Amino acid sequence: KILGFARRDWSDEFFCEGLKKLNRQVSRTGHDEEIWKSLAANIEYHKSEFQDKDGYKRLSDRLDEIDRERGGKGNRLFYIASAPEYFDDILLNLKAAGLSQERLDCDGCWSRVIVEKPFGTTLETAQHLNEVVNGTFEEKDTYRIDHYLGKETAQNIMVLRFANAIFEPMWNKEHIDHIQITCAEHLGMEGGRGGYYDEAGALRDMVQNHLLQLLSLVAMEPPTDLTADGVRDEKVKVIRSLRQWDTPELVAENVVRGQYIAGNINGKEVPGYRDEDRVKPDSETEAYVALRCMVDTWRWSGVPFYVRVGKRLPKKATEISVHFKETPSVLFNAMPGGVPTGNVLVIRIQPDEGISLMMNSKLPGTTLRMEPVKMDFHYASSFGKSSPEAYERLLLDAMAGDATLFARRDEVEEAWRFIDKIHKAWANSSEELPISKFAAGSWGPREADELLAKDGRNWRRL
Repeated sequence: KILGFARRDWSDEFFCEGLKKLNRQVSRTGHDEEIWKSLAANIEYHKSEFQDKDGYKRLSDRLDEIDRERGGKGNRLFYIASAPEYFDDILLNLKAAGLSQERLDCDGCWSRVIVEKPFGTTLETAQHLNEVVNGTFEEKDTYRIDHYLGKETAQNIMVLRFANAIFEPMWNKEHIDHIQITCAEHLGMEGGRGGYYDEAGALRDMVQNHLLQLLSLVAMEPPTDLTADGVRDEKVKVIRSLRQWDTPELVAENVVRGQYIAGNINGKEVPGYRDEDRVKPDSETEAYVALRCMVDTWRWSGVPFYVRVGKRLPKKATEISVHFKETPSVLFNAMPGGVPTGNVLVIRIQPDEGISLMMNSKLPGTTLRMEPVKMDFHYASSFGKSSPEAYERLLLDAMAGDATLFARRDEVEEAWRFIDKIHKAWANSSEELPISKFAAGSWGPREADELLAKDGRNWRRL
């Protein structure tokens, strides 16, 4: 049974029809009317204000009624995807209505909650929200969702590393020069997102959750087992080991923030950030961030992780690229065509999920010349069908009680601890740390290129 809960005055039929239209637009397998009819028979709608305690009592009564109709007690999974200012009201009212407690009247039944981002806006607000959540649901029943972790290639990172003997022995400072994580979006503030985004910015909206989660999967030590806590114990160690950029000088040296001005994407003129709908005309919110992260562990000492995310870039793409050190060039110094380049392992998160390995090969011919070539793996072509959407896997995991792909309380708080120091430096030293401008449709501000150039490196071309 799916029961929608919101403030709008809708009927079951109106709510269901809206979902049907959406399914026609976004279903990866296409809309099937027979399957839809079966699903629609189990969709209902419950109207209530989030602050209305009586609305939650009516919800409890309705769920009990559904149990009676089905002839037994059901499990309950609450999914909170409201604006953050309503989280407290929703959680506390669920508790007051007795909806979050363990189902003592039903052996083996459970009540769980999925919470959508943003999970807080600062370390302080995240800690407060965690207190409210854990005062309502136990941590084992709390699922903080990050859809990037539900993507096939993100899930494959551990398999790639720990199930392939050719990679894990080389996955360290001795063999890896640096790692890049890029999340590029060609869209701006469509769909009315300007109001939310202008309050959050790229650092809070993307780096705190999605990109630090990917970084932790790449940098973590092998877990003792594949249980949820076994994996998350190792991930949180990585986030805790991030070198803190806690002064204006360190932020200036290691972080670049940017904002796009009007430009052209795929032949279409697009507005600058400050001209977007619901964005303040004098906004100083970053729509682009590039930063150098240092993971101060034995494995990664001295290996920089370069992370970048931005709106209105040339294309949509999320990838991790592992840049291995170059081989000694003494053998090939005199060879036409130059010395071999370092190998690059690329993990494509979206679109076209897959993995590729760049390596050097001899060009056909009578002379010894080399050129980089690519070994490529695509999920779609290798397995003959599209991968499940991230949310499909994550919802199924929450129902099954597997929290491996969900963020734990300490992960969230440690990520905010790292992010907050950068944000505070921006707020307190805005003149010393100005926001850089770049044209929409370009790959970001010049300062982001300089961030790598001063280390003798370049961003990978996407």
